[in-house]
Amino acid sequence: MQGDATVYTARPDTRSASTRDARAFWLNKQLIQWPRVDGGGVVKLYHSATGQITAPLDGSVAGADGFITLDRHTGTVPAAAAERFKWIDSGAVFAVKDADATRVPTLLKGQLVLVQENAAGQVQNATTAQHAAALDDLYAAAANVNDLGVSISGGTTRFKLWAPTAQKVLAFTYDTATGEASTVDEMAMDAATGVWSAQRTGDLSGKYYRFAVEVFARGTGLVRNLVTDPYSISLTTDSARSYIADLGAAALKPAGWETSAVPPKVQAATDMVVYELHVRDFSASDSTVSAANRGKYLAFTEANSNGMKHLKAIADAGVTDVHLLPTYDLASIPESSCTTPTPTGAANAETQQAAVTATAGTDCFNWGYDPWHYNAPEGSYASTAADGAKRIVEFRQMVMGLHAAGLRVGLDVVYNHTTASGQNPKSVLDRIVPGYYHRLDANGAVTNSTCCDNTATEHLMMGKLMIDSAVLWAREYKIASFRFDIMGHQPRAVMEQLQARVNSATGRSVQLFGEGWNFGEVANGARFPQAIQGGLAGTGIGSFGDKMRDAVRGGGCCDSGSQLVSNQGYINGLWYDPNPSAGNRPLNDLRWYGDLIKGALAGSIADYTLVTHWDATLQLKNLGGDGGVPVGYATQPGEVVNYVENHDNQTLFDVNAMKLPAATSKEDRARVQLLGVATVALAQGTAYFHAGVDTLRSKSLDRNSYDSGDWFNKLDWTYTDNNFGVGLPRAADNQNTWDLMRPVLANADIKPTATEIAWMRDAFRDLLKIRAGTTLLRLRTADDIQQRLQFHNLGSNQLPTVIAATVDGTGYAGANHRKLTYVLNVGTTAQTLTVPALAGQGYVLHPALAAATAADRRVATEARFDNTSGAFTVPARSVAVFVVD
Repeated sequence: MQGDATVYTARPDTRSASTRDARAFWLNKQLIQWPRVDGGGVVKLYHSATGQITAPLDGSVAGADGFITLDRHTGTVPAAAAERFKWIDSGAVFAVKDADATRVPTLLKGQLVLVQENAAGQVQNATTAQHAAALDDLYAAAANVNDLGVSISGGTTRFKLWAPTAQKVLAFTYDTATGEASTVDEMAMDAATGVWSAQRTGDLSGKYYRFAVEVFARGTGLVRNLVTDPYSISLTTDSARSYIADLGAAALKPAGWETSAVPPKVQAATDMVVYELHVRDFSASDSTVSAANRGKYLAFTEANSNGMKHLKAIADAGVTDVHLLPTYDLASIPESSCTTPTPTGAANAETQQAAVTATAGTDCFNWGYDPWHYNAPEGSYASTAADGAKRIVEFRQMVMGLHAAGLRVGLDVVYNHTTASGQNPKSVLDRIVPGYYHRLDANGAVTNSTCCDNTATEHLMMGKLMIDSAVLWAREYKIASFRFDIMGHQPRAVMEQLQARVNSATGRSVQLFGEGWNFGEVANGARFPQAIQGGLAGTGIGSFGDKMRDAVRGGGCCDSGSQLVSNQGYINGLWYDPNPSAGNRPLNDLRWYGDLIKGALAGSIADYTLVTHWDATLQLKNLGGDGGVPVGYATQPGEVVNYVENHDNQTLFDVNAMKLPAATSKEDRARVQLLGVATVALAQGTAYFHAGVDTLRSKSLDRNSYDSGDWFNKLDWTYTDNNFGVGLPRAADNQNTWDLMRPVLANADIKPTATEIAWMRDAFRDLLKIRAGTTLLRLRTADDIQQRLQFHNLGSNQLPTVIAATVDGTGYAGANHRKLTYVLNVGTTAQTLTVPALAGQGYVLHPALAAATAADRRVATEARFDNTSGAFTVPARSVAVFVVD
């Protein structure tokens, strides 16, 4: 018996009878597969419009309105269905008789129980069947319905809702956000699409609506759900009602909206330099923002605030996109009367996290990975959530403010799960078409490998919802790029459709990238080809590269306890500056990390050839796979996103605080930080930086600050405090490391002063200017990288703390240099690397590093090139870039 390790001395009874699980599968509108059940006996599909069926084992079915008898299907299963359901166990396949086929749409509106009976009519097995494939087959035409939700035209307001299993749907409209319904309209269902519609004469803009859906829900029965629209473009406070509006209406367009264009800074994905930012983090603590706008969309309209001056400065230096953490309507922040605690305590005390935890459910902060309505802006960031127009207008004003600063706007989108399913009050999709929108396991339970209730974008209408949503944001809010949370849970094919649709809808290239992690119930292509690392070749869609991240930082993304200290990385002391917990790590560990970083600097191109530290010459696709994704998994540099810090896990400063020897000076800690971001700034592919990495941002060692409040997520645009040492981080995700964190947080010598913060800020901008000033760090194709990028200091005789490479700019558009060579020295002493082939080339230090205004005076005065020998000298813990013009 699969999954059962019991030793039986007699044949066990494997039968099962339940009307609450869903262990069978509609393969299409006519075929049903029942895993682990043979084809014996008589198989019937019992139906009840009101959900009254009982089917006790060895008893008789009761409560049904009737049944249809199924035939045993002995032919082949259609190829598309076989591929879609390749993950389910084998079992008998049954077919609805041709004479009963026309009844299926109606039967699917009620309770259906699949029953295997013996000759006496006794139940031998019973279950329900997952119906997504049947609905996709029956209502395929729904994919072409382009006006789901509310629409206004020709003096008429129309409502449309896809709900093919509903028995009845009403549209309630309301004159105000809180008053009683002013009208109730019966909706009619189109048999070809499963779409219910109603219309009212007049333009109802500014009013609100909900749907009453009478539908059968497995495990609950026949219910009437009063529910908001999954296609809501706005809502009232705490998402109680959907808002009626036309996003093209003049009243929803702030002055200048029509002419506010996406800055033309990105011609290819490799041009992107992303700065990841949370709307509330950005301004909640900025006293130069008017009090009413702090933590709100409108903070981005105050061009003279410290925060906007910071964004303008990094845009001028080379950042192209601000990527905002979730800004759709989310379920985890109260939209009225939220609170903000004001903790107190010592640098390593528990009191601060206790105060934050106590108010976590009512405070004004959350990352927002709790989707409620995908197409509506979040109300807590608006000046008021009660007026559905405000969040639309103010979101657009935010976009305009960022455009004016020279920045494109990208969104972090979370189509892989919803905040709830079933009959939960914060469930929307599952209360309209129960059992359809979420990915179910073999027993019919909602999977939650993403953290929450996984959606199933492989289902036609969930995939459509994701695509329609992305189109709406790109077209109606001028979004330039998207980051897909847990993108590996999306089918590659649906992501390709989405790419084509957003480009077509906007008339421009909209960049897509995301988390291509391979895990959960879809891992290794179990259900469909995924949008994962190594699975996006030729799509132009990017995925985050974690090899360099882990090599730079040390260890893995989610280390805790002693590993957070002992797993030093390339920049923070492995082998050459060990901390007491690191032990006697071998030199080859450092060299291996160096190889991983070189692979990422080469854009993770699968066919790029590298000489390893053990003197092997290997293509990156053959390096470091160990049964998983190799160093080289991209076919083009636009398919990789390089980063060393994002909102997840400890910040780079905090990781270094744990891993660098305690005696490391404040200055050296800043230099180590710069080395980390330099690996991203110099790498081929998309560059991705977390807000505050340029100001030594700390979250007081928090590894998961999603619900840690303003206190632990603070950004300081006065550049005087980096938020280190504001208490032990929340117990929920950090308590097992508290004993190791206490002395680190208490060490005042770790916390930087305004001097180190300002140095890091300015040194980061110098690196941005270098990247922006040449296409040699933004090569467009794999062939360009193969032909133009050459590493030095390779093999077993290398200087292990030095990474160096030359990019040839001869004849390359936008190169602005004939050659560019960068040298990173992570070691604690100056290093000289001689490259005889470069002797006589006439290299000079890059002007951004040699200027009197350059931030890193150590490099400006000590980095040099000897033209006679081809020797580059770079001071300790420094990055230098040399050019030949």
